Amino acid sequence: MNHTLAEAAALQDDLQDLRRDLHTEPELGLHLPATQDKVLRSLEGLPLEITTGRALSSVTAVLRGGAPGPTVLLRADMDALPLDEHTGVEFRSRRTGAMHACGHDLHTAMLVGAARLLSRRDDLPGSVVFMFQPGEEGYAGARMMIDEGVLEATWQKPVAAYALHVTSSLLPSGFVLCKDGPIMAAADTVTVTVHGKGGHSSMPYVTRDPIPAACEMVGALQTFVTRSFNVFDPVVLTVGSFHAGDAPNVIPHDAMFTATVRSFSAESQKKVQTGLRRVVEGIAAAHDVSADVDYRVDYPVTVNDPGEAAFLGAAARGLLGEDRYMDAPHPVSASEDFSFVLDAVPGAMALLGACAPDRDPLTAPGNHSAEAEFDDSVLARGSALYAELALRRLHRG
Repeated sequence: MNHTLAEAAALQDDLQDLRRDLHTEPELGLHLPATQDKVLRSLEGLPLEITTGRALSSVTAVLRGGAPGPTVLLRADMDALPLDEHTGVEFRSRRTGAMHACGHDLHTAMLVGAARLLSRRDDLPGSVVFMFQPGEEGYAGARMMIDEGVLEATWQKPVAAYALHVTSSLLPSGFVLCKDGPIMAAADTVTVTVHGKGGHSSMPYVTRDPIPAACEMVGALQTFVTRSFNVFDPVVLTVGSFHAGDAPNVIPHDAMFTATVRSFSAESQKKVQTGLRRVVEGIAAAHDVSADVDYRVDYPVTVNDPGEAAFLGAAARGLLGEDRYMDAPHPVSASEDFSFVLDAVPGAMALLGACAPDRDPLTAPGNHSAEAEFDDSVLARGSALYAELALRRLHRG
């Protein structure tokens, strides 16, 4: 067994205890005081320079090696999702409306494990930054940590940055999936409000009904996506909410719908903004109503550097075995704010299978499901892979 993997295996029980402690007390958004406290306590006694965030409950821990050299950054997100948990695990969430349904509790425990493993090395030719980040789920916490200086924590910009993301489905437990180029989608949020003239439902001819216009927009936007974008550079647009009126016999003044937009290139992300407005405003004009479009650009495309993705793949195969690494055939349509880090630093993100042992990865509830369950046995492997990436990259220079 690889030396790093063997050392990590000895930490498995402690990492599992930490992960389950985090899971029972999930916190949402940017302010995670209990989570931050658990991380700080788990790092006590290690030779780390630790700072905490000002605008968010982040933890940045720097390990300076025994010899000069470059800096490598390792990142884990810490926040939960606004869900009520519906699993039967004994350590399920004790907080109503909050659940670690995306595996961030595993990420946090794995990065703690990597910090413990690397802190034992007195021959590191450089420094490691451990980035414990709140607010990944829609709050752009990574961008805020960048603004607060995480990329300058050692006074030199990292030469590489890496992140792992567990998945409760898709992959068998312990398998790693990565690719160069786009690995996760950009994410934008759109709110369209259609303004008409309300009135009695029996006399629509004296009103300007916003509902048919809004309904036509929803359908037309699907056609716009399929007819305006290359199928090999796709866009996914999903309307998730539609609200209009309160009574069956009243035509309302307004109708409103919201949508999420996923894209896989900066060019498509920009193109969809202008095209969507054109479609909405054209249909509004045809119905003699008006429409306001609030288009919010949330996360850019998560793009793996080709060299760093290949490096991650080689490290995973060397650590876990040739048969436990796979090249992803295509990107994942979920999004990630590690994209902000990869916009500034070459690096790579990989998926780590953590499907519960009694589940089939093809049918198991996926991340963001209230029924999602994760396999704790991947904690040692994830910690070892984080540590191995830093060790190999620092020695490469």
